[in-house]
Amino acid sequence: MKGASHQATTIAVIGLGRFGCALARELIVTGREVLGIDNDARLVQDLAIDLTRAVTADCTNIDVLRELGLDTFDRVVVAIGSDIEASILTASLLIEIGVKEVWAKATSVAHGRILRQIGVHHVVFPETDMGKRVAHQVGGDQLDYVEIDEGFVMAKTQSAPSFNGKSLTELAIRRVYGVIVVATSKGDADYSPATPDTVLHDGDYLIVAGPKTALEAFSRAK
Repeated sequence: MKGASHQATTIAVIGLGRFGCALARELIVTGREVLGIDNDARLVQDLAIDLTRAVTADCTNIDVLRELGLDTFDRVVVAIGSDIEASILTASLLIEIGVKEVWAKATSVAHGRILRQIGVHHVVFPETDMGKRVAHQVGGDQLDYVEIDEGFVMAKTQSAPSFNGKSLTELAIRRVYGVIVVATSKGDADYSPATPDTVLHDGDYLIVAGPKTALEAFSRAK
């Protein structure tokens, strides 16, 4: 096994298309033990060298899920996108066999609603989430953007010229804008946690968190 610890989190990824493949590889990088599963032997073969284990299997069969021992994994991700029926059936069977934490990719609002209704613990919308993130970058107000929860976001932006030479206490950003400056950097690297005494300079990079509308207003501040 590729350097994984016996204490590592065990995760199974079902569906090794673009999303599932990227997810599985990144999980390995972060030290997780990853079982990759797909019914396409070619996809499994391509990923076998990168993952802890990769198998070809039909996960719409409950006996297969039990044989793979998926109920013993910390988390199982249903990354099937092109076949909604297979996605829903697989997720349902994982719930039925008692998987502790099921994540599933949804390709539409209706798909996501059904996944939640059958008991999936976490539903993700990769295309929608990425679209939102890129839109804020293209718009020019934020350099990066992550929605933490509905209506609450974290973004990377640059300090306004009007903030130059002033501390966070002087600027009273939380009171005036309703957001929190979490960290700052002089050159988009080596971020330092922000304190009330942190002094901002024109062009500093800021990591800011807060309600979506408040953060957008802050990012447009001059």
